[in-house]
Amino acid sequence: MTDYILTLTCPDKAGIVHAVSGFVVECGGNIIDSAQYGDPETDSFCMRVLFSAAGALPELKEQFTRIAERYGMNWGLHAKDEPLRVLIMVSKFDHCLRDLLYRKDKGDLNIEVPLVVSNHRDAYQLVASHGIPFEHLPVSPETKPQQEARLLELVKQHNIDLVVLARYMQILSSDLCEALSGRVINIHHSFLPGFKGAKPYHQAHSRGVKLIGATAHYATADLDEGPIIEQDVARVTHAQSPEELVSLGREIETRVLSGAVRYQAEHRVNLIGHKTVIFN
Repeated sequence: MTDYILTLTCPDKAGIVHAVSGFVVECGGNIIDSAQYGDPETDSFCMRVLFSAAGALPELKEQFTRIAERYGMNWGLHAKDEPLRVLIMVSKFDHCLRDLLYRKDKGDLNIEVPLVVSNHRDAYQLVASHGIPFEHLPVSPETKPQQEARLLELVKQHNIDLVVLARYMQILSSDLCEALSGRVINIHHSFLPGFKGAKPYHQAHSRGVKLIGATAHYATADLDEGPIIEQDVARVTHAQSPEELVSLGREIETRVLSGAVRYQAEHRVNLIGHKTVIFN
């Protein structure tokens, strides 16, 4: 028996849960865990089912296709133990990259990292120490279109499921965001108010903020406004220096980003319109 994860989103109507349960029974399987949500604002329904079955994945997909077509589902079926193939992008700050690679190596994240891409060479030695190929794609206004085209080639070549912007300090074009819609996660600081530009932690310190935090979200053409996957905050005081805020901020960023990647690797994220439903 193999454990599988079925995820689906579709218009809400009667009979969906019955159909999914019937599918599991029909393929000789057993439901281990199930979660569902009906969104009254959009009249949408989403569901995540962990089940065991003896059938092979291609056969199960073919069998479920009839149900999916009947209910107009956007769906996925994955073997639970199959790692998510992740391409990580980074610039000069490598704390999020280090954390993801550490968690991958320790088995805390069920991911494979076939490649790391950067617009700088600073992270090369770190990536090489993990035995992962490193691709340097320097970006300027003149080279950005061709470098983004190269990135799409790499995503296809390495069969990438998810692109993670681990403090990648370049804005993705609208065309790239559209091409990889729902497959790119970004991490950024999130203060109230939102400080833009250089040295956001120093700006926060000068304004006497009481909370700092981070947000992981899907990258969209609207900068830092994509559907939110994970967030966290920490309380700070006037006595903490800008350097202490930077250190604490990095800690929060690594925790939030790894949490978002874990949700993706375990197929717990459902996208309904501009918001996410996370099945914990």
